[in-house]
Amino acid sequence: MKEGLRQSMAWLHTWSGLLVCWLLLLVFAGGSASYFKDEISFWMMPELHATQRQPVPQPLAVERAIAHLQQQAPQAERWFISLPSSRSVAMRVGWIAPPPKDGPAGSARSRFTSELVDVTTGQKMAAVRETRGGEFLYRLHFDLHYMPVQWARWIVSIGALFMLVAIVSGVITHKRIFKDFFTFRANKGQRSWLDAHNAAAVLALPFHLMITYTGLVTLMFMIMPWGVQTAYPGKGGESAFFEEVFPNVAGRGKAAGQAAPLTAIGPLVTQAQQHWQGAPLALVTINHPGDAKATVVLTRQKAATLSYLQPALVFDGVSGAQKASVGEQPSNTGVTRAVLYGLHLGHFADPWLRWLFFLCGLSGYLMVASGALLWAVKTRQKQAKAIAQGARPGWGLRLVDALNIGAIAGLPIAFASYFWANRLLPLEMAQRPQAEINVFFITWAVAAVLAQLRPGLAMWRVQLGAGALLFAGIVVLNIFTTHSHLGVTLLLGRGPWPVAGFDLTMLALGASLGLAERVLARRQRRQRAAAAVQPGRQGALIKEAA
Repeated sequence: MKEGLRQSMAWLHTWSGLLVCWLLLLVFAGGSASYFKDEISFWMMPELHATQRQPVPQPLAVERAIAHLQQQAPQAERWFISLPSSRSVAMRVGWIAPPPKDGPAGSARSRFTSELVDVTTGQKMAAVRETRGGEFLYRLHFDLHYMPVQWARWIVSIGALFMLVAIVSGVITHKRIFKDFFTFRANKGQRSWLDAHNAAAVLALPFHLMITYTGLVTLMFMIMPWGVQTAYPGKGGESAFFEEVFPNVAGRGKAAGQAAPLTAIGPLVTQAQQHWQGAPLALVTINHPGDAKATVVLTRQKAATLSYLQPALVFDGVSGAQKASVGEQPSNTGVTRAVLYGLHLGHFADPWLRWLFFLCGLSGYLMVASGALLWAVKTRQKQAKAIAQGARPGWGLRLVDALNIGAIAGLPIAFASYFWANRLLPLEMAQRPQAEINVFFITWAVAAVLAQLRPGLAMWRVQLGAGALLFAGIVVLNIFTTHSHLGVTLLLGRGPWPVAGFDLTMLALGASLGLAERVLARRQRRQRAAAAVQPGRQGALIKEAA
């Protein structure tokens, strides 16, 4: 009975992993980068590298940002002011403009605009290039791109459910999973790939379970909405629930349609800081500015705790009277969800813990990649006899081989190209942030198409080598496009360390891809040498190629 269960779990593990593995590679890559999204954004705005942090009081900084928003977006539905923190040096303001009256309402994404504002002057930092930076990579791992957000999140949720099934079934089916973790047999074909898969999986197994389950928790109200619908029945029930529970949507309501002056926000910021014993603010949201029913929501900067809860105070936007306090006395279920949500995002982590999470995320990428390669190796060995007799590999095997190359080797090319585009595209280019994103997907599409045309060992070498050169070249590119780079920081002790850390990471990724390409080059030479000595050993060569 136990053997039957393990065998059934093996089938479930194989197919639940294979069907979504290429999507999961994108999710793991984007999610791993998200742990340093602020540092990535900083690197992608080299004009900020020499900026000296100015100690401007938050009430004054907010008042300056409000003045800027009143000039730039007086008719906006909502204003946002994201204040500087320990990981970001600039203040960002944003607004959501109303949809055009003579056309269909656009999506929230298409109507949102943001700018960097100098905290000392309150003016837009015009010299800083426009970019989505690390925010694009963060959104990529659950919002994807070029499709409605709701569709993308359903796709990612289904992939995460398959991932959870694959993890649990993998633990059951591998009877000696922890013993095999300490064993690696090189140059053994299928056995070597299974050892690599086991090592990558077991090394960070708690992290993989945590990140998959908590990822589903972050989308729980979309996946399982019935509890909210039952507790808040009727039209607008879900909106009422979110407004009551979450500070970032509190106080929205509807506009009155009657003009009224906005109250001074600086005193409200001071009041909020006193309420939170001097804790700084993270976000200021103003709903319906200039309307009689305007509201101001002040969100406290997150504390270094597991919980993601960020309390907020809601004020009347005209009188300045406090209307509500949100998130300061959460329920037990609210705290539980906030802890699981916080675990997934990792905002509580110090730099060393974020590096650990980043490495665990890369191990997840390797786990999924080695699993996909293992399936191809096993299938190729089953077809070895037929291929040796002149038959063509099955279409399924050829498709998986091509998808593996395009995803495992092609995705790093796309990431590196995104950073190259950030430094090489003209600064005055229209819609420059979207152009950088387009470069990401265009290069990935080219890699995927080339892999479909020639899904062989030579294509693996080409794409791994291209990725290695692009990642290593980023360091050289940074030297010629900014005065703050790895060499300046290490040799002269000047320049921001996040930039040097980024450069070192790019070097490490490039070296890893280059090492993989060299290993494949040696294997290809051995195959050619064996074929030259004994031309009839096709079956043995197929096993060696695996």
